[in-house]
Amino acid sequence: MQNYPLLSLINSPEDLRLLSKEQLPQICQELRAYLLESVSQSSGHLASGLGTVELTVALHYVYKTPFDQLIWDVGHQAYPHKILTGRREKMSTIRQKNGIHPFPWREESEFDVLSVGHSSTSISAGLGIAIAAQRENAGRKTVCVIGDGAITAGMAFEAMNHAGVSHTDMLVILNDNEMSISENVGALNNHLARLLTGSVYSSIREGGKKILSGMPPIKEFVKKTEEHVKGFVSPVGTMFEQLGFNYIGPIDGHNIEELISTLKNMRSLKGPQFLHIMTKKGKGYAPAEKDPIGFHGVPKFDHLSGQLPKSNTKPTYSQIFGDWLCEIAAQDPKLIGITPAMREGSGMVEFSNRFPEQYFDVAIAEQHAVTFAAGLAIGGYKPVVAIYSTFLQRAYDQVIHDVAIQNLPVLFAIDRAGIVGADGQTHQGAFDISFMRCIPNMVIMTPSDENECRQMLYTGYKLNQPAAVRYPRGNAIGVELQSLHALTLGESKLIREGEKIAILNFGTLLPTALAVAEKLNATVIDMRFVKPIDVQRINQIAQTHDLIVTLEENAIQGGAGSAVAEILNLQQHQVKLLQLGLPDFFIPQGTQQEILAELQLDESGIQRQIKNFL
Repeated sequence: MQNYPLLSLINSPEDLRLLSKEQLPQICQELRAYLLESVSQSSGHLASGLGTVELTVALHYVYKTPFDQLIWDVGHQAYPHKILTGRREKMSTIRQKNGIHPFPWREESEFDVLSVGHSSTSISAGLGIAIAAQRENAGRKTVCVIGDGAITAGMAFEAMNHAGVSHTDMLVILNDNEMSISENVGALNNHLARLLTGSVYSSIREGGKKILSGMPPIKEFVKKTEEHVKGFVSPVGTMFEQLGFNYIGPIDGHNIEELISTLKNMRSLKGPQFLHIMTKKGKGYAPAEKDPIGFHGVPKFDHLSGQLPKSNTKPTYSQIFGDWLCEIAAQDPKLIGITPAMREGSGMVEFSNRFPEQYFDVAIAEQHAVTFAAGLAIGGYKPVVAIYSTFLQRAYDQVIHDVAIQNLPVLFAIDRAGIVGADGQTHQGAFDISFMRCIPNMVIMTPSDENECRQMLYTGYKLNQPAAVRYPRGNAIGVELQSLHALTLGESKLIREGEKIAILNFGTLLPTALAVAEKLNATVIDMRFVKPIDVQRINQIAQTHDLIVTLEENAIQGGAGSAVAEILNLQQHQVKLLQLGLPDFFIPQGTQQEILAELQLDESGIQRQIKNFL
């Protein structure tokens, strides 16, 4: 820590609060350098944290955390917060098995008030926390930090709408870096952009500095000029004022003095407060400033060269999906691709560039994405919703109510299904088979490799009803891609003929199933469809084998194995059944290989489970 003379002295925010205001710029400099050095060695979220260094320092300096409660939205911008709250020496373990959590996590620290990972939850939770504090008459303050991407979600507005009428003391800080993960979209964003390019902004900000420099004048200023300010500062300001917030800003989020004086003044204001700050994602590290999307989440890399390592030569499943999308869009103008703000992650960059008229990024609004797709389907189009398994959970009612009940041809391309690895509990795609399987009219497909994935996407696209294809995070296995054709609905595939034991595989664990089968001389069936399921095959296997083993990367409860169990029960077969899948707890972080080994879903683990069962 010799390069970090001040930072090495800070083991909690109390230590930070002992420093003079003059020392804070140096702390920011050291914190930014330490963040860059540690993330380049551990992998993780980088650009977002670089952008919130000054804000994090200012918040812990002005507020008495953890007595005052600080809530981060999504939480990928909270690495500086972790470094300042006693976890500096553990940063090398972030996102690793048994290491510190990638997001704020209640079990890890009293400074992490809300466990997060999904977007747009901070204001709702913050309002609950603020009302609880008010009822306890504890005198504690509540601060929520939300990014400009997260504030595009309906839940953030629902919370602000409630906060405005409840008149509770709380501060919402909008960290506006003109970016979420992908570029931001939406009318609210255009408002921000228009406001920030105008000369009005600079003059207001200069005025704001003077006004906020001393406490008593601000009350006078707010009283005298409230009406003028509402109509004058910005359409955004007016909007938050209409929701019942006292809006201040925008101010420079990298000016530590300005942040501290503003926060000190706002700390004693009553009712819901809204502070709008401008920051730069990737601030202080030129490669990340230039490419904030590329440097949002990074593998281990050499931070001195600024070069990210080249990725694996085998395509990812997301790329396979993106290529399929382009192939179909070139033939069919009725195809519409929809993403809730995950263009890069879902492999849609090329599609968005080549077919801009057929591409919609609806911002972080999963519920809207699904019902929007339903509307397009009613209008005669063929919508494809590309969505991570863990984010699809947020649109469950819309899948049932707006798509399935009306039997509309919407295709769900479910990315990151199964174990995702380093992002931990909030991002594992553990539940989609279970929650989709019980929905009438829904077809569910589980490809075992990238060629199957393409054929299933095509099959779902050609069906005139709701369909879902689930595929994992990471690289495919390198099989040859065949020309597209529709599969027979509900038809499984015999892969290996054996005796006594039959492994019914759902998804990309097929190579592992085959390796186990070689050792046990077992039959292997690639089931391919969870719904409709191949009842004929299950009946036949039940009559010729002593043990059926189902294998899936989904929760055992209600998963594909449960579908097999229901059929065996209904037909009163006497065969034994062993269901292998994800156990009944939230699965922590680690590499995909580490987690599969720990859950006994690697080759030796599956073999061991079968032997123990017998």
